[in-house]
Amino acid sequence: MPATPHLRSRRPLRSVLLALVAALLPLVAATALTAPAAAADEPTRGSAPGLAGKGAVPAAALTEVTNFGTNPSNLRMYLYVPESVTPKPAVVVAVHWCTGSGPDMYNGTEYDTLADRYGFIVLYPSVTRSSKCFDVSSPQALRRGGGSDPVGVKSMIDWVTRTYDADTGRVFATGISSGAMMTNVLLGDYPDVFAAGAAFSGVPFGCFATTDGSEWNSACSGGTVTRTAKEWGDLARGAYPGYTGPRPRMQIWHGTEDDVLRYPNFGEQIKQWTNVQGVSQTPTSTDTPQSGWTRTRYGGTGDRAPVEAISLQGVGHNLYAQGMASRVLTFFGLDGSGPAPQPQPGACRVRASVNAWNTGLTASVTLTNTGTTTVNGWKLGFTLPAGQAVTGGWGATYTPSSGSVTATNVSYNGTIAPGASVSFGYQASHTGNSAAPAAFTLNGTACAAG
Repeated sequence: MPATPHLRSRRPLRSVLLALVAALLPLVAATALTAPAAAADEPTRGSAPGLAGKGAVPAAALTEVTNFGTNPSNLRMYLYVPESVTPKPAVVVAVHWCTGSGPDMYNGTEYDTLADRYGFIVLYPSVTRSSKCFDVSSPQALRRGGGSDPVGVKSMIDWVTRTYDADTGRVFATGISSGAMMTNVLLGDYPDVFAAGAAFSGVPFGCFATTDGSEWNSACSGGTVTRTAKEWGDLARGAYPGYTGPRPRMQIWHGTEDDVLRYPNFGEQIKQWTNVQGVSQTPTSTDTPQSGWTRTRYGGTGDRAPVEAISLQGVGHNLYAQGMASRVLTFFGLDGSGPAPQPQPGACRVRASVNAWNTGLTASVTLTNTGTTTVNGWKLGFTLPAGQAVTGGWGATYTPSSGSVTATNVSYNGTIAPGASVSFGYQASHTGNSAAPAAFTLNGTACAAG
């Protein structure tokens, strides 16, 4: 199955992508490669294989863990634990693309550096079958405890939660291409394990199903498999019959020019996960986080809506880029829970007022530190009503211009002593809704309003 490595500064990104595209085209016709099944890449930083059962692994190094539990498809397990891991840490399962590996996913994304900042643990499953694609098509993969890749991933998660006393309510999955497809599968098979997922260039749970042992489903990849929302939802629910508990939230990313897993799969995933969540397929909000992106949210308007979908105009299968992992963490709710001291809930108060005219408005915002410690550097997040866009401002910088906006202090007002306040404001255009912003967070923590 074609794949998508995307590397940060550790490797030149564009040259790797061009080489991958050339190398992967033959996989559409034949997914079985001739590479030895056990030839997984070695970690690029320090590793200490074989530490399972011996307690915690070395900090701040990609480490292979062996003998982690039931592993019917011979996956390999790589782990990154930051030096500043938090008590009862969250766990992010980062799943690689076809022809990739756990170390490739480590090198090609920013989850380890974000873990350093926020204190969670990153788990990188790695395929050893010749195609280096995850099994998202066999009957075994598409049911809970079925005996394929999802079982091995679940064993890895169990090892991490035992060893680090991790928070079982904060386990997340994200993946690219084949890893995005596996993210859909994991959330269907184990809805009681995952709190949320984020899939980059994937397909719905069950879309790639085959009965002939093939890893490739041309109808699904070509975007010709369409079902009703209920039919898709029933497929996901059928992986764990009888389960009636909460279902994981889902974030979906897709490029309109994807020529490997065609763009209709984006809409089919939205159908599936809105149905699984029991929310309407009509967006509750639509915005443009940056040029060429259209973000729709379903069942809620905030950063943790039940379903969030981002469509990238004119972008192909090689979708993932730096900065997207931070948006994933925002959706997961992990970008404000790290080891650095943060204001506690209720330790801030925000008052906002608006003066509007025909198509414009000015807003004045006052942020008060109601806690007992000084705030050194602040980012105030808030949600603009639909149709509003920031056109200018004072006392802060604003990004993006609409939707979920973050106001960041400027050089002269970054310190707020206990009991002190800082005021700033902005101009915005509007299309009829001139209401004040809402849902304020200071450095990721909710603020009182009023």
